[in-house]
Amino acid sequence: MPDGAYQPTLSQLRAFVAVAEYRHFGTAAARLKVSQPTLSQALASLESGLGVQLIERSTRRVLVTAAGEQLLTQAKLILDAADGFVAAAAGVGDGLAGALRIGLIPTVAPYVLPPLLPELRAEMPALVPQVIEDQTARLLESLRAGAIDVAVIALPSETPGLVEIPLYTEDFVMVLPHGHALAGRGDLPLDVLDELPLLLLDEGHCLRDQTLDLCRSVDAHPLSGDTRATSLATVVQCVAGGLGVTLVPESAVDVEMRRGDLTTARFAHPTPGRTIGLVFRASSGRAEGYRQLAELLRSAAPAGVRVAG
Repeated sequence: MPDGAYQPTLSQLRAFVAVAEYRHFGTAAARLKVSQPTLSQALASLESGLGVQLIERSTRRVLVTAAGEQLLTQAKLILDAADGFVAAAAGVGDGLAGALRIGLIPTVAPYVLPPLLPELRAEMPALVPQVIEDQTARLLESLRAGAIDVAVIALPSETPGLVEIPLYTEDFVMVLPHGHALAGRGDLPLDVLDELPLLLLDEGHCLRDQTLDLCRSVDAHPLSGDTRATSLATVVQCVAGGLGVTLVPESAVDVEMRRGDLTTARFAHPTPGRTIGLVFRASSGRAEGYRQLAELLRSAAPAGVRVAG
């Protein structure tokens, strides 16, 4: 049984929550930006102080024990309360201040950050934004683990315990090499995707999944090749080089069309697209500040999108 005088440290609780979320000591240590031995020692000290095994370790896997599952929610609430306390001390009562870890997906970050960062400096001078660009699944993991504070992703997140604030909705636009037979069309049916040489982002990107879902909705079977890319910029360069066509969100069109000899075509109504939103933990205690951040994100939304009410 734990000693009644024992008080876990925040570092120990963060170690427990990170390992429980990622189920991997190396990944958890990297997310918390500590060494793996430091993480392991913090977790071991917590378990020793509590007199309870929280994590079951083996050479092949990491499991959360039944006791760990019962205590995990409490640990997250404590960390959220501590973060809220620090934020309040920084003067967040009148708005966000201090460090704010903002996660953004790669198909949003390059197009939102240029107008957003000057807005943040002007409207929230006490805020110190820290930008983390990553794929949706990893951002949601980081958000649940407390490694980031908010994330800008495609909605819905389908993650319990998170608050979602829609920011803007945007259409998908087809990008084509110059001279393509579909160039300039504004009435494309969805079934035009059938048997097109459609270039996609690598696995894990939500835009890839959204594009494939769109193809499935009309039973389209686009031609696939061996081209793999982790950024829209690379995909668009492949289109300019004649390797195929691709779909990009409206927010990316102005930037990406400058990269080569390209043209566009648009779909007929109802136009396929996506909704981008800000998500944060419901337990964070900083909802009002995050709603202010959402308003700044809306004001900095790229051209061509439809800003949420």
